[in-house]
Amino acid sequence: MALAPNNPFVRDRLTWLAYIMLAYMAFIPAMLSPLMPFLRKELNLSYTMGGLLSSALAVGMILAGLTSDRVAHRWGRRFAFWSGGIGLTMSALCLALSSQVVLTITAVLSMGYFGSLTLAMIQAILSDRHGAQRAIALTESNVAASASTTLAPLFVGGFQSVGVGWRGALYLAAALFALIAARFFKDPVPDIQPPTLGSNPGGRQKLPHSFWVYWIVICLVVSIEWCLVIWGADYLENVVGLSKTNASTMMGVFFAAMLIGRFMGSRMTRVMPSTILLLIALGVTMVGFPVFWLARFAPLNIVGLFVAGLGVANLFPLSLSVAVGAAPQQTTTASARVSLGVGTAVLLAPLTLGWTADRVGLQNAYGIEALLLVIATMVILFSSRIIAVRWLKHEKNT
Repeated sequence: MALAPNNPFVRDRLTWLAYIMLAYMAFIPAMLSPLMPFLRKELNLSYTMGGLLSSALAVGMILAGLTSDRVAHRWGRRFAFWSGGIGLTMSALCLALSSQVVLTITAVLSMGYFGSLTLAMIQAILSDRHGAQRAIALTESNVAASASTTLAPLFVGGFQSVGVGWRGALYLAAALFALIAARFFKDPVPDIQPPTLGSNPGGRQKLPHSFWVYWIVICLVVSIEWCLVIWGADYLENVVGLSKTNASTMMGVFFAAMLIGRFMGSRMTRVMPSTILLLIALGVTMVGFPVFWLARFAPLNIVGLFVAGLGVANLFPLSLSVAVGAAPQQTTTASARVSLGVGTAVLLAPLTLGWTADRVGLQNAYGIEALLLVIATMVILFSSRIIAVRWLKHEKNT
């Protein structure tokens, strides 16, 4: 993948709106991991039933992946963008007010749909707005997302510690969205770009094979991330031995590492190809995860979680940049299919890990994570080799 040109990267008002909305969208799902111990206790959920919550979130993502491009084509990106934000906020409030398993699952499913609808629009808008510099925009937007996810467990644990209760974090999120809407709702949101000469005027051309290769990579790296996000707090409590409140709060170490990692990644995208950065990120994750997984001393587990977070941080934004870059004239459709892949990964990976944990224990079940890391590395190396061979053939022919 070519590096971004040397032109200055400009963050206009639309870019800042996209960054802020992505931060908001990331804040609410990030609360699911620190909320999991409290939800399991209140609703008397097993590991498998707890995994069903993340599966409901994933089903919503999958539905968004199948429909968000159609929503945008029919009613416009602005409608899809803001309806996603409103729906996500209402879903968070429903989760806070629910005390029944069915209603809780429904709220989480709705959260997955509207959050992914908003995400697909953000990714497409930033990709269209910044073109060849999309990798910078996408990694920077994920810095904003990491900043908010770092705060999520701190707010959950903090509100619980002072007696307000974990629901206070969800009420805070709703108040934040009201402020965002009051400031930006009247701003224009650019619609889908018309097809260029030589493209299918119906906008229904197939996505290229290179996109689907990195779609597989996205499925793998999202599985890696969400196995840590969903079950990290439970692992710290039930395997490492922390209290529920401390385990939820210590997940902030992981999200803080992701914030630092994505900030570093946003700088490195200016000087290194995304595929090389992907391999570096996987290598860092392979160093940190075994320490988190296998250490017998809580501070070491937390150090391993931090290092793993540094690596995991850039796996999704970099693979997203490469995937969307393979279909620059189809950013809305590509972003929708990315949501489909993300939802598929979030559906299968944490549920599989939870199901396995009920049978062999959570520590043994985390071996799935190590396997995913190896497979993701192999796929990226394989795809990079194919791309390099094709590029060399093209250079010889020209």
